[in-house]
Amino acid sequence: MPTARLQRCTVHKVRGFERYLGTKDLPTTDPQTGQPLTREQARQQRRQAIQAEALAIFEAPTRADAEQRLAAFVATWQPLEPQAVHSFTWGLKRCFTFYHLDPALHPLVRSTNLLERFFREFRTKADEIGAFPNEASCLTVFHLVMVREHAKHDRVDFANTG
Repeated sequence: MPTARLQRCTVHKVRGFERYLGTKDLPTTDPQTGQPLTREQARQQRRQAIQAEALAIFEAPTRADAEQRLAAFVATWQPLEPQAVHSFTWGLKRCFTFYHLDPALHPLVRSTNLLERFFREFRTKADEIGAFPNEASCLTVFHLVMVREHAKHDRVDFANTG
């Protein structure tokens, strides 16, 4: 599928910058309760705050809104976590591909877990078959796997509504 657009999983992108989080300027007290924080508690709060803001970028209704949230994110976190922000923003444009699709599909596409599962099913079938004699046979199997996966999700939706 050479003309397919790449969509990077937003969840994996957010998880990916965790290892770059530092310990610079961690708060010593909880801003909500005023209680003192241990170093580990402060790191945990920082991680949760930066992750929540990063995930909120991808929940924006439009790409323009997402880019505004990204600019605010960078302005807030760049001074405190420069390596994490660099890691997060590097290649981020591939995480915005889902904005080219219908907004109803955004929650399904921005995380690639469903796509990864689908392609795992296709690879399993392709391995069972071996080699495809032509492109049409490959696309036929691809279509049949897609129909089967769609039917599975329809069954789940029907079971939840009935």
